[in-house]
Amino acid sequence: MFLKKIAHIVLIMSVATGVLSCSATAPEIKTSTAANTTNANPADLPTRYAELEKTGGKLFTLDPKSSTVRIFAFRGGKAARLGHNHVLSAPTFTGFFHLPVEGTTNAQFDLEFRLDQLEIDNPAYRATLGAAFATVVSPESIAGTREHMLGENSLQADRFPFVRIHSLQISGEAPKFAAEVRVEMHGQSRNMWIPLNVEGLPDRLLVSGSFVLRLTDFGVQPYSIMGGLLAVKDEVVIEFQLVGA
Repeated sequence: MFLKKIAHIVLIMSVATGVLSCSATAPEIKTSTAANTTNANPADLPTRYAELEKTGGKLFTLDPKSSTVRIFAFRGGKAARLGHNHVLSAPTFTGFFHLPVEGTTNAQFDLEFRLDQLEIDNPAYRATLGAAFATVVSPESIAGTREHMLGENSLQADRFPFVRIHSLQISGEAPKFAAEVRVEMHGQSRNMWIPLNVEGLPDRLLVSGSFVLRLTDFGVQPYSIMGGLLAVKDEVVIEFQLVGA
């Protein structure tokens, strides 16, 4: 009996090291706003913003080297202490912000990044986040996390490689704004309002903010084992600091 208990604990711990934000995928729900089932990269995004620039105002191109986009996923369940929280980052992305002549009321922005290009659990990033992210994650665990996140039973990055954020309307005055955005992920899209802090306009662009996504809202079932004894919470936090020039 003692050996069985030891084996059981070892099994839980081995799975815990590979936990990420999701594993199984719920049946796909078609929505009218999803681009398509392959989530292909829209090659016309730079072209569209080039056309907006012709109408006047100023076009900012977001700079990945000067910016940060990070995603935080959290452990859950009664055995949460056997898992660990995760921080993912997007070292490369495409983004634009157009500020028309009349000001921010009719401004537009887009941001998109690829799931298969995310960096997972960078030690330097984890070190800045305090005790909740203090666990040292091994390369093997990082590889397992990537497999859980991107595989066919998970976010299906081969079919749906992109996460996209597109502005629908912007309200407020500098430096505080509220933006309604359409978020596209896993072949589905949802609209939500997010707060933004914007500085530097009209000469430069410094924008920061964060918002919460629920994986199940996009048809993704958060990873769990043993009836939820060890799980990843449905809510993930996306945090960004963007610089445009």
